[in-house]
Formats: sequence, structure tokens, C-alpha cells
Amino acid sequence: MRARNTRARAGYACATAAVVLLGLASRRYAGALPAWLAAHAGDALWAAMVYVGFRTLRPGCKAGSAAWTALAALLFCYADEFGQLYRAAWLDRLRETTLGGLALGHGFLAVDLLRYAAGVGLAWLADRTLRARGRWT
Repeated sequence: MRARNTRARAGYACATAAVVLLGLASRRYAGALPAWLAAHAGDALWAAMVYVGFRTLRPGCKAGSAAWTALAALLFCYADEFGQLYRAAWLDRLRETTLGGLALGHGFLAVDLLRYAAGVGLAWLADRTLRARGRWT
């Protein structure tokens, strides 16, 4: 069981790194992407990263609890988005840094909630598909 969790954790950690790289690339090369993809991909990939990051922490969860992980990731993303409504000088200074801006965002956008739902949903679907094929177990 421990070896299975270790293998799954490594898979999820690699997936997390891949999603981070895709997200950064979607921002860096936005001009080379179709406008709709450039506008939405970064936030959806951020949410997908949260999902696979959570799965990295708890890789041994059964397939049914992956839905709970998706819900937790979505709630985390929503909390982060609603947290952008809170303005404090120290927090705004943190948001001005590259890492702070990526992690905390700059301002509340309702459309981000849909982007997060799409990102978590797609990550959950990919996870479910890979688990069904025996790739993560």
C-alpha cells in the first residue's frame, strides 16, 4: 500500500509541476494562443494545479473521495477569489510581487469562479480517467 501511495504521489507531483509550467506558459505566450484560450487558461490551470496539489498530499484517497478533493479544491479557489475583495496595505504589497500576484490575484472577477470550476472539473475528470486505467494506482 505504501509503495502504491508513493507511486501515486510521484505521479500527482509530476502532474502538479506540468500544470504549473502550462499555466506560466499560458501567461508568457498568451499572444500565440487564441484570444479565448489566453483569457481563460491561466485561471483554469491554476485551479487544476490546486486539485492535483491536493491529490499529491493525499494520493491514497479512493476514487470516490476524488470528488471530495475536487470540492475542497474548488472551495479553496473560491476562498482565494473572494479573499481578493479584502484590501489591506500589507496584502496589496504582497500582491505586487510576482509570486504574490500569482497566488493571491489582484482583484475579484466573478468570471474567475467559472474558470476555476472548469479547471477543477477537467483535472478531476483526467484524474478519474487515469485512475480507471490504472495509471495512478
